[in-house]
Amino acid sequence: SSGGMADPDKLGFQDMGLDPRLLQAVADLGWQRPTLIQEKAISLALEGKDLLARARTGSGKTAAYAIPMLQLLLQRKATGPVIEQAVRGLVLVPTKELARQAQSMIQQLAAYCARDIRVANVSAAEDSASQRAVLMEKPDVVVGTPSRILNHLQQDNLKLRDSLELLVVDEADLLFSFGFEEELKSLLWIYQAFLMSATFNEDVQALKELVLHNPVTLKLQESQLPGPDQLQQFQVVCETEEDKFLLLYALLKLSLIRGKSLLFVNTLERSYRLRLFLEQFSIPTCVLNGELPLHSRCHIISQFNQGFYDCVIATDTEVLGTLVKGKRRGKGSKKDKASDPEAGVARGIDFHYVSAVLNFDLPPTPEAYIHRAGRTARANNPGTVLTFVLPTEQSLLSKIEEALGGFSGEDRVPILLPYQFRMEEIEGFRYRCRDAMRSVTKQSIREARLKEIKEELLHSEKLKTYFEDNPRDLQLLRHDLPLHPAVVKPHLGHVPDYLGECGLGSLVFVPQLHTQMQ
Repeated sequence: SSGGMADPDKLGFQDMGLDPRLLQAVADLGWQRPTLIQEKAISLALEGKDLLARARTGSGKTAAYAIPMLQLLLQRKATGPVIEQAVRGLVLVPTKELARQAQSMIQQLAAYCARDIRVANVSAAEDSASQRAVLMEKPDVVVGTPSRILNHLQQDNLKLRDSLELLVVDEADLLFSFGFEEELKSLLWIYQAFLMSATFNEDVQALKELVLHNPVTLKLQESQLPGPDQLQQFQVVCETEEDKFLLLYALLKLSLIRGKSLLFVNTLERSYRLRLFLEQFSIPTCVLNGELPLHSRCHIISQFNQGFYDCVIATDTEVLGTLVKGKRRGKGSKKDKASDPEAGVARGIDFHYVSAVLNFDLPPTPEAYIHRAGRTARANNPGTVLTFVLPTEQSLLSKIEEALGGFSGEDRVPILLPYQFRMEEIEGFRYRCRDAMRSVTKQSIREARLKEIKEELLHSEKLKTYFEDNPRDLQLLRHDLPLHPAVVKPHLGHVPDYLGECGLGSLVFVPQLHTQMQ
């Protein structure tokens, strides 16, 4: 945050009338001052208003609802007659991973009042019995996915009808894209509610009518992405499609991109084209493919987060689910959506510490650009977005620039800076590149896709049981091994050494998987 005096018009945490124990926890977290959403939402919530807030992930929205929730609960307990212990706060989130993150943040904020306020997370399907025991003690706040919450309500482990006072629907747009509509409807008899959502689509509007009495809507005028001191955004004009491949090869081979990167393309076919292209230069990548079992996709992302891979290739569909396809198509749309409640699953599992997002293909819409760019520079980490643009795509690029506000700061610096790169420096690599591009045929792409789907399905089924007994070995399953395009360069023919090194050789079932594939 900027030096000098704090802005006198902005509310600080200490100006909100918060319990000293909460202020202490905020100080421990190292938060100097509230983010925009916290500043606006906390005071409104403390006045008892229902909220519908649009806030990007990474904008501090969990604390924006957790702080007022804890404050209101502490006030209830401190004033008036002793009230009986009951579940008064419910936080609904779309995925287990988000439930874990939300619970952990609420607990950190409640660190100094843990005796007074208990928080339980009931989103894991496996430990129903232990959750039942936890719920018997009536924790003050329960965090969970709609399906688990509903489950506990039906089994009478959880009683909310008379006690619930605060409902939070976090990532409201996602709850819908996962098909939780029906569950939500049966949960609603609510007092004060907060809805947090990255986008306001028809679903969120419908939810708003269900849940909120007379809400204050916060559409924060913060740009949806962090400022230039945290997120650098560049564009580079590539004269031809071949130049795009050449430039990417150079950026990766010359290590001009440091840290973990996400490569976005516009179709699944291009994902594999890119992967097979890079594979020939021994640059391993994984493709996040919606055709793979959910289990495999989550595994790829969690391994990426642990630093197994530097580079994941994805399309908007895998990362953003159904949110990008623009307007819904008339009557028939319900059906398409129900058929894949997992479509947007990857948005629920956050990518951690992505240092660069590369738009190898220009995003189809400004929203898609914002969502892609939003995968990096999260919380307080820096990030870079680099967008490749073909000469024919200039008009779409200017739409995106317009949506981003065009310029930043007093000096009117364009938001998407031209990336200074001299193509002539890498001319020498062109023939190599052309050669590699040629050997990636439509046929080899189709084979690679089928091979990977087959392997992953096999892994998924065979290994599910194996890994339930040996969870540590899950780490050994890699998703970026060469797929061997039709034209295999001799040096790619042998099995890479690291297969032997990381102990895969000693696991009996792996060699069998390989022989079955060939």
